Amino acid sequence: MKKKTICFVATSILVLVSMIRCTKEEVTAITPEYSSMKDVQGNSYKTVKIGKQWWMAENLKVTVFTDNTPIAHLSEKAADSLWANATKPAYCIYDTTLGALYNWKVIDNIKMIAPKGWHIPSDEEWKTLEKTLGMQTSESEKTAWRGSVEADKLLAKYKAPTESEIYAFGTNESGFTGLFAGCRLFSGAINKEKNTAFWWTSTPSSGNEAWYRYIDAKQKKVFRHHTYTTYGFSIRCIKD
Repeated sequence: MKKKTICFVATSILVLVSMIRCTKEEVTAITPEYSSMKDVQGNSYKTVKIGKQWWMAENLKVTVFTDNTPIAHLSEKAADSLWANATKPAYCIYDTTLGALYNWKVIDNIKMIAPKGWHIPSDEEWKTLEKTLGMQTSESEKTAWRGSVEADKLLAKYKAPTESEIYAFGTNESGFTGLFAGCRLFSGAINKEKNTAFWWTSTPSSGNEAWYRYIDAKQKKVFRHHTYTTYGFSIRCIKD
């Protein structure tokens, strides 16, 4: 009897382990591969291959469309109302190392802002990136904070401003090198605090909104939602 019981337990364990292996999605080890490219103005960007996708490893900073048509420059010194009421594509740069903050009108435009051979990633392409970093498919489809430590893998290696503050330092395991560039609020005010990062997707939502991604220094997860197109967010491009 004892032998039968032991065999039954052992078999049950094997079946359970097999079930876990079958239900758990496989995550390929991340081995970043780097290259570079230039935009129409000659700005050079480091690029990185994450899984099967090639991404910019820096924020976009071009100030013209690919046909050299200028994008409206609404500087940080301009009245907030100018940004809030802008009806055309616009950008601002308050720190050249962080790239530009763009309203979504630069994406929703017949003219192209992405360098030749590249494009603005869709919400689905962002999900692919997140799943490459280990996020489960069911998680990727959710809104708000999702995943586990994907933000850490996307984030550049930062140091906490003070020892008393708990910050997600970032491992940059993916090579994405996410930067805390803040954002420009729909009201026109600029959030320059070095603890948040926002990126547009090319996917519109209902009404006057579009999908985006958000990383916070105190979170290891990635935030997914949609918001007003009058916000100013960073842009990363993905290879065609």
